[in-house]
Amino acid sequence: MAKKKKEKYIVYSDYSNQDYFEEKTLTPENQNLKVLIDRKQRKGKSVTLVTGFVGTEEDLKKLGKELKSKCGVGGSAKDGEIMIQGEARDKVLKILVDMGYNVKKSGGN
Repeated sequence: MAKKKKEKYIVYSDYSNQDYFEEKTLTPENQNLKVLIDRKQRKGKSVTLVTGFVGTEEDLKKLGKELKSKCGVGGSAKDGEIMIQGEARDKVLKILVDMGYNVKKSGGN
């Protein structure tokens, strides 16, 4: 059987007419964060997740860096959530409340 030759398409899009906006970071009093412990897809290792952050990626990373340094552990901050290594939910919750954030404990226990 002869192989079919794949057709190549050139796709062009012009977004010059759209208005782009920059997402602004809400103040800590207006943020509604959730803190939970997650073990899924991590080979049984626990991480503390902070979700619900509304703001720029730069401010998210800044908050993540502060949480990691105060907990003395590693982690990452991307895609609107902060991941702290280990089970530090109560410690992270206390730090965020002291910083003025609206925080809820999520995920039982």
